[in-house]
Amino acid sequence: MALPSAITKQERLLTVNINDAIEFAGSEPGSTIIPLFLDRENGVWVLYGKFEPGTTLPPHFHTGTVHFFTTKGEWNYAEYPQDPQTAGSYLYEPGGSVHTFSVPADAKEAAEGFMVVYGANVIFDGEEYRSVRDAGAIEDSILAAVTRGERPMPMYIRPKGGADFSK
Repeated sequence: MALPSAITKQERLLTVNINDAIEFAGSEPGSTIIPLFLDRENGVWVLYGKFEPGTTLPPHFHTGTVHFFTTKGEWNYAEYPQDPQTAGSYLYEPGGSVHTFSVPADAKEAAEGFMVVYGANVIFDGEEYRSVRDAGAIEDSILAAVTRGERPMPMYIRPKGGADFSK
């Protein structure tokens, strides 16, 4: 079999380096994100997150799966204190699960990690619905911060997408 011709041509590799990237405020105080890939049409978002000691995210329901690789520090889900995540841990979260992300207040450094999320996180305050966080909501918050002049436009990968008729 012959090597196939490229169907999708690239002039350059689609690559982002977190060391050159722009951080944005995360969904909660004590958290920041670096957008790497945001695909609102397919509901996929890839972020590098940083979470300071003592940071707790509200309970959230995952509509899809999550892959999280911890690169620094430590954190755990309040629901699973016996399973702390430390540098080098890879975590798979099934769709339909509920978690409360927490970094110990006495942690020696921020917890950091790379996450690939499919679908949305439905966020709660206690038992009450608060909001939805997905690729579109994250991109909207980034673009709003850029428009307000708080940050320059970051470089992240975004599929061109858009529904249209074939030509």
